[in-house]
Amino acid sequence: MTNKKKNVRELDPFLDREREQYEHPLPSREYILQLLEKQGVPVAEEELCHMLHIDEHETELFTRRLRAMERDGQIMRNRKRAICVMNKLDLIKGKVQGHPDGFGFLIPDDGSVDLVLSAKEMHKALHGDTVVVRETGTDRRGRREASIVEVLEHATQRLVGRLYEEHGIKFVVAENRRISQDILVAPGEHVGAQAGQVVMLEILQQPSKKAQPIGRIVQILGNYADPGMEIEIALRKHDLPYEFPADTKHQAEKIPDQVLPEDYAGREDLRQLPLVTIDGETARDFDDAVYCEPHANGFRLVVAIADVSHYVKPGDALDKEALNRGNSVYFPRRVIPMLPEKLSNGLCSLNPHVERLCMVCDMQISAEGEIESYRFYPSVMFSQARLTYNQVADMLVHPQGEAAQKFAAVLPQINHLHTLFKTLLQAREKRGAIDFETIETQMIFTDQGKIDCIVPLVRNDAHRLIEECMLAANVCTANFLSERKHPVLYRVHEGPTPEKLEAVREFFKEFGLDLGGGEKPEAGDYAKLLKQVKGRPDAALLQTVMLRSLRQARYCPENNGHFGLGYDAYTHFTSPIRRYPDLLVHRAIKAVLNNEQYKPKEKWDALGIHCSLTERRADDATRDVEAWLKCFYMRDHLGSSFEGTISSVTGFGLFVALDDLYIEGLLHVSELGADYFHYDATKHQMLGERSGKRYRLGDRVRVTVVRVDMESTKLDFVLDLPAGEMPTKDVAAKKPKKAKKTKEHHD
Repeated sequence: MTNKKKNVRELDPFLDREREQYEHPLPSREYILQLLEKQGVPVAEEELCHMLHIDEHETELFTRRLRAMERDGQIMRNRKRAICVMNKLDLIKGKVQGHPDGFGFLIPDDGSVDLVLSAKEMHKALHGDTVVVRETGTDRRGRREASIVEVLEHATQRLVGRLYEEHGIKFVVAENRRISQDILVAPGEHVGAQAGQVVMLEILQQPSKKAQPIGRIVQILGNYADPGMEIEIALRKHDLPYEFPADTKHQAEKIPDQVLPEDYAGREDLRQLPLVTIDGETARDFDDAVYCEPHANGFRLVVAIADVSHYVKPGDALDKEALNRGNSVYFPRRVIPMLPEKLSNGLCSLNPHVERLCMVCDMQISAEGEIESYRFYPSVMFSQARLTYNQVADMLVHPQGEAAQKFAAVLPQINHLHTLFKTLLQAREKRGAIDFETIETQMIFTDQGKIDCIVPLVRNDAHRLIEECMLAANVCTANFLSERKHPVLYRVHEGPTPEKLEAVREFFKEFGLDLGGGEKPEAGDYAKLLKQVKGRPDAALLQTVMLRSLRQARYCPENNGHFGLGYDAYTHFTSPIRRYPDLLVHRAIKAVLNNEQYKPKEKWDALGIHCSLTERRADDATRDVEAWLKCFYMRDHLGSSFEGTISSVTGFGLFVALDDLYIEGLLHVSELGADYFHYDATKHQMLGERSGKRYRLGDRVRVTVVRVDMESTKLDFVLDLPAGEMPTKDVAAKKPKKAKKTKEHHD
């Protein structure tokens, strides 16, 4: 290295960092930006290389660094290919969010207000692309508008869609409606796919200002109405990993089928303790077992959780794929597990009458339901029984019944668990946890894989009993790790934003009700208000408004508490088979027990963001599948009338949830009557300008199904007479056929 070159390079303030990372260090990004800003004008790449004394053998690596800086929005090239510093150009970097109607938004990386992208601008990019834009003004609604200057990174390389053909030209319409552009199929690249079929397409040419995207078909999935096609589409639309890589399967195959004697080392022996699992009838993976015994001052509660961390080690093939998936995904009639079946249904499932390794939270709980002490330890257990929620509920109601006699050996401890449950419920009420009354549903399927009927899931005391036991173990876990200052992903649920708090208070004023707590209400304030509205005819409306004022729960390394449950600290310990954050928690507990600290390869905040995103991804995918199945079911009820409840109010109409069917559809504003209707977001209502007719969240209406759109999975209704003024056509109440049920699972 020449002296001149050496002197220039050594001025780099981040040179030591670069030397640690690379054998032959290049100028750091920060130093490159510093030099470019100092020049005050765009700089040609050759000139920049000369300034930094980049040797010929370094040119390729240096060019790669510049490309990476372009992708990250630090620099860009002008029309003369000169390099510009992005923040000098008054450009904004962010991600494109498409809208099904053709326009879109730019979600800025800096967190500033979103910008509108017109349909014309959206021809330059696809949903999810990273771009830089220039603000161009405001639209007629006062929103910031922008034009796309350059696409930095294309997010979509493959997509699932439906093939169409017009005038001999083949094109694919993406299943993801946020991608509103048709993708042309290159000549001869259709692999025999027929119009109407669902296909996987690889994009060969991304969209630009003057050209549509072009692709080639790489896989034919089948016809739109084929059994299970809705799941195949959802897997690909949401980029869900659904096949285990070869190295993951190979590692799983090498794991023994049974617990080995050498695995007992360092574990407490609980094989004589009558632990039992309690799950749904169709459950196949059992990740938690419970035991309870009373004593003079309260109870001992033992929650044993499958020790997944014994088999899945940091950085191995199983771990990498589990992190990639983030969680198991539960579709109707199909599960995409986080771990291969050998673990999820085998060694890491607490099956009855076999030895299993577990992590235990052993708690002492007072007669008032307060957790007085707890300890964590690795153990080996032997489940005495695999019980279902319905069996346990029957044992509690009929202590001499068939189920009670069949499981007589564990009946005493089931009764102890129930007594503890009632004690924990009192503590829950005292703590002020919010207990919204919501209806969960279950689809009953025919042998052909289509919905036969939809029924409500009735939660009995057995469901709630297990829930309280899991809550107790999760709270102990959060306290254990926070007191020892060990990093972990907390399950965070924050209270309402100031804007939502103001809106919900304004709404409740109309009803003569008030949400207490001032500027920072607590869960107890919500619980108190819930008590006041219980039993009112408008209780469902008021509860829905309260529920929608709260934020969504997420994973985060900062302990911001769990608002809804009323806990200062809360995390997930109880399902490491199907949730990656729980696996991280187990590793953290083991590290603390060994006087160590678990340090994952990724940063904790990045892990929290990733696991929250995979959870949302799973929710979106299952919602898509359920919507498709419901639409397919409703094709047989086109023209039928139903009574229902307004479940949501928007500027373009009302969403109505049909009684008994638990299916929602749109009642468009144009169908509300000969009037101008105005949307009031604060009051959750549509109000007729001339007639004064009001449609509010929670109101009862009667509608007719006039359109079932399978492609957009939407139902359209028209308004009939108000509910109750004419008899309801009995469509949903038909006796269901004997059919398969969906998988149940508890959180």
